[in-house]
Amino acid sequence: MPLISLHSPVGPLSVAEEDGAIVALDWGWGSVQSPTPLLERARVQLHAYFDGDTAPFDLPLAPMGTDYQRRVWSALCGVPRGEVWTYGRLARVAGGSPRSIGGAMGRNPIPIIVPCHRVVAETGPGGYSGAGGLVTKRYLLELEGAALKLVA
Repeated sequence: MPLISLHSPVGPLSVAEEDGAIVALDWGWGSVQSPTPLLERARVQLHAYFDGDTAPFDLPLAPMGTDYQRRVWSALCGVPRGEVWTYGRLARVAGGSPRSIGGAMGRNPIPIIVPCHRVVAETGPGGYSGAGGLVTKRYLLELEGAALKLVA
């Protein structure tokens, strides 16, 4: 599977492609780099994102998961940059319950691009499965202009 890595403010990231679509974004540096035009485009867009560019990601995505998980991830892509939604609000859009939304988000294979960091619990920040946990979630939200006050 072609893979490309990049440095970012939240640590090294690796992006993978399969059949002409992005299928994964993971924290860490891949040992074997195999750039493709799509992966180079993803790297450019991620660098622009971390530089504060507000253009939406424009990449073909094919996250692997259940039908429900893919429905949740698709709905996540509709959460505008700079906005913070609750698990309940996303459940009203994608179906299911706040708990099932949280479960699907915890299995999101393309974080940042599929912006699960934009969803919080009614009572606080909720969780974040990316490296750095809530510190990374807060950083991404602040980068997008949607500061989240976290309780220590």
